[in-house]
Amino acid sequence: MIDAVLERLTRLHPKVIDLSLDRVLRLLDALGNPQDKLPPVIHVAGTNGKGSTVATLRALFEAAGLRAHVYTSPHLVRFAERIRIAGSLPSDAALLALLEEVEAANGGAPITFFEVTTAAAFLAFGRGPAEICILETGLGGRLDATNVVERPALTVLTPIAMDHQQFLGGRIEAIAAEKAGIMKRGVACVVAKQGRKVVKVLEARSGELGVPLFQEGIDFFVRTTPEGGLLYRGQTVEWRLPAPVLAGSFQIRNTALALAAMERLTRLGAPPLFPAYPEGALALGIRAVEWPARLQRLKTGPLVDLLPDGWELWLDGGHNPHAAEALAQHARTWRDKPLAGVFGILATKDVDGYLEPLATRFHTLRCVAIPGEANSLSAEDAAAAATRHFCLDAQPADSVAAAVGELVGRVPGPARILICGSLYLAGTILAENG
Repeated sequence: MIDAVLERLTRLHPKVIDLSLDRVLRLLDALGNPQDKLPPVIHVAGTNGKGSTVATLRALFEAAGLRAHVYTSPHLVRFAERIRIAGSLPSDAALLALLEEVEAANGGAPITFFEVTTAAAFLAFGRGPAEICILETGLGGRLDATNVVERPALTVLTPIAMDHQQFLGGRIEAIAAEKAGIMKRGVACVVAKQGRKVVKVLEARSGELGVPLFQEGIDFFVRTTPEGGLLYRGQTVEWRLPAPVLAGSFQIRNTALALAAMERLTRLGAPPLFPAYPEGALALGIRAVEWPARLQRLKTGPLVDLLPDGWELWLDGGHNPHAAEALAQHARTWRDKPLAGVFGILATKDVDGYLEPLATRFHTLRCVAIPGEANSLSAEDAAAAATRHFCLDAQPADSVAAAVGELVGRVPGPARILICGSLYLAGTILAENG
């Protein structure tokens, strides 16, 4: 039943992406403007790290005993993953009723799938009690359907890089301007470390709107400690905390961004919006973060069963050059075992930009088409692209299982296998092996 409703909702607009706020504002008005009934909102935009930062924020709030509504996209296995109500995913029955209510209010008018499902999230969040609401933008910021909350408590910008140029513009300054569109007059913005051109855009926008910027490297800092933990130093606090449970050195920065948001929230309002967070609760939260398909080690399932003893299987859904650079940087720390890969990517992505930093990291690479995705790059074209970027053994494979089997027979083990290139590919893997 839910799949049938979701399928109908995808047919309400001829385009998957059509950036505008008019349609979603019309629908929200028909629903009684639930976006105006939310608890304090943290609005998160950026190119990479949004999901990990949101997941860390949620874990930190919950460890402090607070309830958080959380909206993210896309989902990996079940649509319900997008709408977390006070910490819990909705039941199928509740989700079905919610979607049908929003569908009826829309009355068949043209609207994109993301817009109508964002309205459904706002409706659910406006009805359920929680202390905080965390919203992740879908694409861009200025014209993203989540950008209808007039006065969030805080905005957050993760690292901004080239992605979705066909919608956001072909220059980094244009993309930064779109992301900066979530800034609201007088509302503080916590900002990850950015490139010089991006900083210039963000500072200009913040000056226009009187937005206090809270910038990594200026207002807050993070470093690892000799004991393997984290030292976070902000304007008013110094926290010694455990290292992130999510793999990858880039997660240190995502964690720092979430901690900076927590610090900033304790300073907003008179009295502050939230009391000071105890360091022990923050430590518990960092240890409890979960965010699938972001450099995740798979330990069960049919693919893992194909591996000999001592082999490892990892999964990452990053799909743009910035994500590939971070992945390649982490791969350099994997020196104890050969690294082989299974690669699949959408043809609409910057395939060469993704492969340039990463292809030579692999001992051997097998390339696949993403199951069920019409826009997937073919296995043959993916292998040809990897070869152009100096991967010495890149070949097409009929499936992920066939690719893993070939790698086991070809790579001297024990070895590590990394499946990468697409969140859509990651979702199909988790559905069978998660």
